[in-house]
Amino acid sequence: MTEYKGSSSLRVLLLVFAFIVAGGEALPPTQKENCTYVVTIETTCIEGAETSNRISLRFGDTKSNDITVKRLNSKHVRWVDPLAPDVLDDVPRKPFQACMVDRFQVIDQCVESPICYLYLKLVGDDDWRPGFAQVQVEDGSHLSSRYFYFCRYLPRRVWHGSNMCERVITPFGFRWRKVLSP
Repeated sequence: MTEYKGSSSLRVLLLVFAFIVAGGEALPPTQKENCTYVVTIETTCIEGAETSNRISLRFGDTKSNDITVKRLNSKHVRWVDPLAPDVLDDVPRKPFQACMVDRFQVIDQCVESPICYLYLKLVGDDDWRPGFAQVQVEDGSHLSSRYFYFCRYLPRRVWHGSNMCERVITPFGFRWRKVLSP
């Protein structure tokens, strides 16, 4: 019984110390800005490459900014003709059709370093074969991703993609290299 009281007293003492160190004020939660991302995804031209199933997207940077979009289909903005990228189709179309390039708009927390990983997830019964995906940051082109190439049918219900972030090999396995803020 005495040990329990002692550990409670220690916790209270640590909380009081943290309050004093913080200048007597509660620390405000840090709010991250939102950014607009334009996601471009191509579906290959192979027969049966299209899908009407739900597609999810996950991407981020080396500073642990992870953005997940559970229903990318609902963020569809427009279809882009791959041969004439400036010509847009005014007729609404379903995304992820064969031989099509689709653009999606996602608004979420801002990344702090260039986007270096991207994963897609297919949830449904039919197959889908994406060609490439890219994420562009509207107000920070230096943070935009490179192209991520797939060119194969995605497995169902698992994240599938690429991670091009810099990694460091440690005795305990891979670890992401920390980028120090200025």
